[in-house]
Amino acid sequence: MRVDKYLWCIRLFKTRSIATNACKKGQVKIDDKNLKPSREIYGGEIIQVRKNQINYKIRVIDIPESRVGAKLVDLYRKDITPKEEFEKTELLKYSKDYYRKKGTGRPTKKDRRDIEEYYDTNEEDV
Repeated sequence: MRVDKYLWCIRLFKTRSIATNACKKGQVKIDDKNLKPSREIYGGEIIQVRKNQINYKIRVIDIPESRVGAKLVDLYRKDITPKEEFEKTELLKYSKDYYRKKGTGRPTKKDRRDIEEYYDTNEEDV
């Protein structure tokens, strides 16, 4: 089965064209080598997929005949993604909230002046 079709069948991507584009962009790899969407996939291979800033690692257990239901996905693949990958996204969420509260919009002129004043006073101290 083709890589793009397999990723679509196990519900990693919503459509097959999105899976194809991910392969073309180099977001799908086996043994750190980029794959073409038409590459054949076999049982036992480990696929690395970069999606939503997370590097997923998936071991192919079996090849499905067609797209499978969400409850049956685990029969065809095993997710071996390290926990550190998911922790990175949590850190990204917190780092974004640190600078500005969500919903406060763009910095005002006063905010910009305060920031420039802060940087000017810190440079003089050094």
